[in-house]
Amino acid sequence: MPPELDQNGREIYTRAAQHLLETYRVIHQKATATLMDKLPRPAEMKPEAYARNIAARAFDVARYLLPFGIPTGVGQVTSIRTLERQVKRFKASPFAELREIANELAAACAAPADCLWDEALSTEPVAPTLARYADADEYPVKMHARLADWAQQSVPQYEEAGRGAVDLLQPGDVHGDMCATLLFPVTRRSYRSLYELVSSWPASRRQELLEIALQDRARGDELPREFRSAPFVFDIIMDIGAYRDLHRHRRCQQFRQQYSFDLGFETPSMVEECGAESQFVSAMQSAAHAIKSLPAPASQYLLPFGARSRFLFKMDFAELEYISRLRSGVKGHFSYRKIAWEMKQALERLDPLLGQLVRATPPSTEDPLRR
Repeated sequence: MPPELDQNGREIYTRAAQHLLETYRVIHQKATATLMDKLPRPAEMKPEAYARNIAARAFDVARYLLPFGIPTGVGQVTSIRTLERQVKRFKASPFAELREIANELAAACAAPADCLWDEALSTEPVAPTLARYADADEYPVKMHARLADWAQQSVPQYEEAGRGAVDLLQPGDVHGDMCATLLFPVTRRSYRSLYELVSSWPASRRQELLEIALQDRARGDELPREFRSAPFVFDIIMDIGAYRDLHRHRRCQQFRQQYSFDLGFETPSMVEECGAESQFVSAMQSAAHAIKSLPAPASQYLLPFGARSRFLFKMDFAELEYISRLRSGVKGHFSYRKIAWEMKQALERLDPLLGQLVRATPPSTEDPLRR
């Protein structure tokens, strides 16, 4: 339950979340029955393995209804330096939940470890310096606020013609790339339209934008990721669930626009196939309606994984080949498999030689009983 909600907000949130979860269970049951009918158990497969695979494929369909508010267990192995940056970032978050987690992480670092293999360390704090000096990193928050204000005054908003889910560019204008990337998270425009717009600006206007981004940057603040260039830039519209999977790839720069229902939601083909489309759409529309009644940022907890959003991935060819090859495999979720395949297709159109080197698997190649 988002801590920012008052009593009325909690009631609205609870009703919509329960609607999503009830529909989630119904669709999982119907998808399971449909899959068992379509995919009878092979004689060589054990019943337990068959049941696990069918259930997993049904969850692949039902997960579109899970909202961000679903609890998730997270474990991480990290260095103190990385943890310090994480704590600073969390402390500056607009979400009260993340600020609370930051305080708990800092408190844990100020205390002895719970799990020890050396009794001599039983009274030693894990990272006392981190606990004392990891203050909120306000620079990125203030930077995005300044950019949003500037964009509202200087960047026209308009309805763009659709270019498909995956749009690939190879920007040659370094300044234009930096400016377009800075504007991408604080607007609703595509990277391509921003890049073309910025490319028409005089140097003085680009300089103004870049200086706004670096305003108030302290000596210890890292240069924003928006200033890092890469040869291939993917502007991708996909459901949030697919992004949660592709987000694991860290050898690239990732940016996203504000999560919302503005771009609609995905409906898996299996939902219609198992006769649950009306229930699915009803639950999604209920969540979208409730979100309009809830304050930001708490309203984002109610966004289902099936909601579409726009994301920017900047990478080199090695990472492009790795993502496309790995994530298009038959063991993966059909949502990100489609995106990974379209990344290869987009590269083939832009650079046929490199595109042919990517050994991706088309979505039409399936092995649904293999995980």
